[in-house]
Amino acid sequence: MSKGVISITDADFETEVLQANQPVLIYFWASWCGPCQLMSPLVNSAATTYGDRLKVVKMEVDPNPVTVKQYQVEGVPALRLIEGDKLLISTEGVISKEKLLSILDSHLN
Repeated sequence: MSKGVISITDADFETEVLQANQPVLIYFWASWCGPCQLMSPLVNSAATTYGDRLKVVKMEVDPNPVTVKQYQVEGVPALRLIEGDKLLISTEGVISKEKLLSILDSHLN
């Protein structure tokens, strides 16, 4: 599977996330969001570390209102861990690398 972060839009969501054959970490971000710049390297690291067990996608919030509303994203950066159509984890705001790894380890092992 992919070892990198894939940029998606509302139009790609069903194919890239809901039809994925493994859990998907969705990273919601915005170009104007300073804290998102802190989270991006962590998300990239997660894609590299867990690429064999996890698909990682990122979605810019402003041009993709359908998915943002569907997953109740109220602030960025935000993460959603989804498997099939089931929401496993939801976070908003900057989290530490340790917290992100702990979340992923608990759901992928």
